Amino acid sequence: MQVGNARYRSEADLPHTVPVFPLEGVLLLPGGRLPLNIFEPRYLQMIDHAIASDRLVGLIQPRLDGALRDEATPELCSVGCFGRLTSLAESGDGRYLIALQGVCRFRIVHELVVKTPFRQCRVTPFLADLDEDRAASEVNRPALLKAFRAYLQANDLEADWESVSRAGDAILVNALSMMAPYGPAEKQALLEAADLKTRAETLIAITEMALARDNEEFGSSLQ
Repeated sequence: MQVGNARYRSEADLPHTVPVFPLEGVLLLPGGRLPLNIFEPRYLQMIDHAIASDRLVGLIQPRLDGALRDEATPELCSVGCFGRLTSLAESGDGRYLIALQGVCRFRIVHELVVKTPFRQCRVTPFLADLDEDRAASEVNRPALLKAFRAYLQANDLEADWESVSRAGDAILVNALSMMAPYGPAEKQALLEAADLKTRAETLIAITEMALARDNEEFGSSLQ
């Protein structure tokens, strides 16, 4: 996978220790681009650390059950995604405006005891993510677009269909998953899907359930 000026082809191209950025309800997937506004001092230091090393951070959600560690910080989900820092601008008021591009997912082996203000974890990468295009041919693109179109129509939203039609299946599935306005549990399910085909099927199922729920609520309001 090419991300910015870097190519990630094998396990040797990825670190086994990564600073982690816990964000609830935020999803980063391979190939996806995520803009972020960084203002907490510990995460400003994390970005400085990334710039000085391999430009990689690990985006991950706090554990869905709200479990806390002894020091009252949240436990983490087991799976997150490497993001490469591809752009950075200083706001002038102490913030960083950054963009992360997804590289591949990882699974936490264990959290490290560190002196840095930001957390760091030992991880193992999902190497199959480095060649997601190979699995893209198995995606049911018509079913995915049908569900996406139905969701847009139900919510009076528009899409750039020219860009959608040009997007490859891997980019389309991951971009729609990241854009989808679903909660932390649904986001984590999309992240942890076994492969691209399964992620597309999961997104279709979640969208169809959301549409059915909205129809039921609309019907109830008319009674």
